[in-house]
Amino acid sequence: MMTNMISDWDDAYTNSAYIPGGSGFAGKWQALAAAFRDEMAETGRLRRDVPYGPHERNRYDLFLPAGEPKGLMVFVHGGYWMNFDKSFWSHLARGSLDQGFAVAMPGYVLCPEARIPDITRQVGAAIAMAASDVAGPIHLAGHSAGGHLVTRMLCTTTPLPQAVGSRIKKTVSISGLHDLRPLMNTKMNETLRLDLAEARAESPALLEPLDGIDLTSWVGSAERPEFLRQNGLLGNLWSSFDVRLSSIEEPGRHHFDVIDGLMDANHPLVRTLLAV
Repeated sequence: MMTNMISDWDDAYTNSAYIPGGSGFAGKWQALAAAFRDEMAETGRLRRDVPYGPHERNRYDLFLPAGEPKGLMVFVHGGYWMNFDKSFWSHLARGSLDQGFAVAMPGYVLCPEARIPDITRQVGAAIAMAASDVAGPIHLAGHSAGGHLVTRMLCTTTPLPQAVGSRIKKTVSISGLHDLRPLMNTKMNETLRLDLAEARAESPALLEPLDGIDLTSWVGSAERPEFLRQNGLLGNLWSSFDVRLSSIEEPGRHHFDVIDGLMDANHPLVRTLLAV
């Protein structure tokens, strides 16, 4: 059987050009997130810029539910490890909050100031610090590059302390990037500075998972073919390990609206993430 070979890797990882109104999503996210933070601040249920490290970006926002938290959800944003910050995504906490979970949204130092292994360690430090603030089970979600970062927490080379990692009940990688080697073929690598050794060491698909993890890979059915391929990798490559795996293609969703389900407490994405 013939397979389609990718000759233009920059195009393979381009999303905005293939989504109607793609260039306007960032502004919409920022406005929704700012309004949500204002709403949460008025109720006294927002702790902004909690430090977990020395850099100005080593901060997370912690959103608290109305009652005692059932546990902690951590959302890690994407942007190819080189774009955005935590302020664009606050509104995505709503679904988990309405289910009674506290939500932490960490920032991190972007490439090229940091390298991807540095970002992995920063996210681990943020999760560990947030876990010291909130008791109970931990649920991880990340989008795109954030999907890579939360999945890295599940590998035997995780930066998480064992006591924190053992509390992770469920992880959902949304449109996650699980094999970083193809990114070496893109112009983005001028900023990411990935070499082969680093790409191998940071690719969850090439690493071993911790025993007993529960991971769902979630992608929109209307996403670029490369994201559909990346979504299926862990279900294939981790299937022989002692882990629980599932893979979902949400009908009609593209790379920019596949995260919208996080705003709705009863959406299948939130219910999968929180195992409710």
